[in-house]
Amino acid sequence: MDLDRSSRAVAPSSTVPEVSGALLFSRYAYPPNQLGYCGPDDAQSLLEYGASGTVDAGLGTLARGFSGAWPYLELISRATGIPDPLDRRVVEAYWVGNPLLEKVDMTLFGDSLMDRFRPRTGKNWKHLAEAIPEGAVPHHNFHVFGVYPWVGLLTHEKSEQPLHVLEKCRIRWGQVETVAGDEVTVRSQPLTWNGRALSLGAARSETVAQGVAGVGFVHDLKPGEWVSLHWDWVCDRLTRRQLSALRYYSQQQLLVTNHRVAHPAAAAVLGTA
Repeated sequence: MDLDRSSRAVAPSSTVPEVSGALLFSRYAYPPNQLGYCGPDDAQSLLEYGASGTVDAGLGTLARGFSGAWPYLELISRATGIPDPLDRRVVEAYWVGNPLLEKVDMTLFGDSLMDRFRPRTGKNWKHLAEAIPEGAVPHHNFHVFGVYPWVGLLTHEKSEQPLHVLEKCRIRWGQVETVAGDEVTVRSQPLTWNGRALSLGAARSETVAQGVAGVGFVHDLKPGEWVSLHWDWVCDRLTRRQLSALRYYSQQQLLVTNHRVAHPAAAAVLGTA
């Protein structure tokens, strides 16, 4: 994976203020939810929870309504012996990546995916399952690159062009350039397709949201800071460790998607040259 060399001049911080796992979940779940792609029909509540810092039973109920993400949290929780699926370590593992992912037994992972997706994928189940012994882990970017194409989510009537959906729905990173009210300009690497493989292109500027009418998740951003992005939203500041983890697990999933499986999922929806 090509990394933007010019952006390495400014290193990410070693520490940033942390929020609870439930609040972290709301930050990453809100962007697709407010577009109507997943989860309960209550995006305003997610936004308000994430912005206010409130954690209560209602937020837990909302989180359990995300049929895509919640089973992964349960899987990571069960596999690592952490009782609460909304423990911050578990939530971070799924959205950003951390060493908990390496502790998830391959058989347990495969059984979980089979229970969830075999009925929906039919004959394509064997193609989805190819990724499990080839290094896939229960990270959100696996769900995007390794599951979406086989369960028909990229042909849903709400979907735009498949490459656009893959790009926006993956968790990506960017470096803040400018901040103007609710809008933030970041420098990030777009997903590209050459007819054979997905990769990250040269960094370019894009405009994303940090809030609606001043209500958002991350405040007082400064040029040079590193942030995580989901769809067109800033979700969180990234520490050096988190940025490294997100890059690593993104690279690993692209390696699996492009080269390690016999039936690359990207080619199934994007076509081949």
